[in-house]
Amino acid sequence: MACQNPPQASGGSGDHAKKVASHYNQLEEAGLVERTRSRIFYLRNFNNWIKSVLIGDTLNKLREQDYQKKLSVLDLCSGKGGDLLKWKKGRIHHLVCADIAATSVEQSEARHKQNVQRERNQIFTAEFIVADCTKERLKMKYSNPSQKFDLVSCQFSFHYCFESYPQAMMMLRNACECLKPGGYFIGTTPNSNEIVRRLRNTDTTSFGNDVYRISFPHEEKQKFPLFGAMYNFHLEGVVDCPEFLVYFPVLEKMAAQFGMKLVNKHTFADFFKENLQSKDNLSLLNAMQALEPYPPMEGTEPMSAKEEDYKIAKEFHTSVNDSEQADQHRRPPRIGTLSQAEWEAATIYLVFVFQKVEDKSPFQSSPSEQS
Repeated sequence: MACQNPPQASGGSGDHAKKVASHYNQLEEAGLVERTRSRIFYLRNFNNWIKSVLIGDTLNKLREQDYQKKLSVLDLCSGKGGDLLKWKKGRIHHLVCADIAATSVEQSEARHKQNVQRERNQIFTAEFIVADCTKERLKMKYSNPSQKFDLVSCQFSFHYCFESYPQAMMMLRNACECLKPGGYFIGTTPNSNEIVRRLRNTDTTSFGNDVYRISFPHEEKQKFPLFGAMYNFHLEGVVDCPEFLVYFPVLEKMAAQFGMKLVNKHTFADFFKENLQSKDNLSLLNAMQALEPYPPMEGTEPMSAKEEDYKIAKEFHTSVNDSEQADQHRRPPRIGTLSQAEWEAATIYLVFVFQKVEDKSPFQSSPSEQS
């Protein structure tokens, strides 16, 4: 991805953060029945499976030397608490959630309180903070300012900080300064290289399908600023916000200033293929309904009304049946798939894993802040 020089350091316009907070504050919590009717039901479950595998694998790495280790986690841009169950299954000890949307934080806290009552307090402790993680230093807001974390997670939100250099630095400071050496910073974020590739393959400044759409506000397709490269992202029924391209080589260099080393970076497509080798992950894929059954179950309609959305699934299903020489009396086995439109939406994302290899920071801390 070609880039221009970074803009002068500034705090960003602030309007975009307000739009994002307002959008998620107004987004109503959908019930189970409504979610199953959603056009992106399987896409959301697939993305959730990606997060579950990423989080589970990282927690396992942290426990390689001590299975009973008490782990502390910071969930940046935690939203409505969609990962609370993952932290419960991961048997963590303490969780800090921070998000810019006050309503989402309230809902997340309410969910945790319900879980505590249900589990009779046999669950992790948690605190919830309303803050713009790209502009406010979270360390000064923790109930314990000397709090240290084993893991920091930022799912589908890190790209918002690339509105400006100061915002990206603050987000990284929040992610890294309280991370223990050896700890991990993990996340999922749009793959800027893939977004720009798709943009350059179009004749306009917009591309997508009936599930997602990305629109750029200008006609320039060759050069983008390192920060503030804005586009509008629409995901059916879930997201309709301004977002920013994350130029990953710059992110790596910035993270290195906090003693962070990139351990893994995979596209969703590659991450999916690599993790299908595990029986546990395959079982989880089925349990989470992360793929749509094809052909559809009796009495149900396919998620997409477009027959071409299942062209590849149909061809694969036919080849499987031919190879097994299924007779006329045996029902052909179903396979799991995503509609082409959902797969195109899923594959604009990537997974990243950083590890703290050195305890350092580009910021000078005062004696009172040192712990």
